Amino acid sequence: MRAFAVTLSALTLAACGGTTAEIARPARAAPIPVPVTPTAMAAGLDRVHGQPATRLIATFGKPQIDLTEGAGRKLQFAGPICVLDAYLYPKGRGEALVTHIDTRQRDGSPIDQASCVAALQKQ
Repeated sequence: MRAFAVTLSALTLAACGGTTAEIARPARAAPIPVPVTPTAMAAGLDRVHGQPATRLIATFGKPQIDLTEGAGRKLQFAGPICVLDAYLYPKGRGEALVTHIDTRQRDGSPIDQASCVAALQKQ
C-alpha cells in the first residue's frame, strides 16, 4: 500500500511540472526504394520493376493517372482490389524504367505488392 501511495505522489508531482512547449515533428521523408530481391522477382514483381511504361500499359492496361514531373513519371493502375503506383526514372540517356512501386488496397490499407500486381494483370 505504501508503494502505491509513493507512486501516486510521484505521478501527481510529475503532472504538475514540465513545460507546455510543443514537440517539433520531423519532416516526412521521401520513401526509400527497397532493392528488389530474387525472391521478389520470383513472386512476379519482375513484371513491374525495371520495366518501361509501354510494358506496364501492355500488362495492366491504360493507367488511371499518368503524371510527368521533371525527368520522373508516375503511372497509377487501379482495380477492384488494389491500386499500384509505379515511379519511372531514366538511367543516363536511356528510357525511363520503374525504380519504385507503392501498392495499397482501395481503402488505403496495406497489401502485399506481389498480390496487387497479380490482381491487376489484364485478363
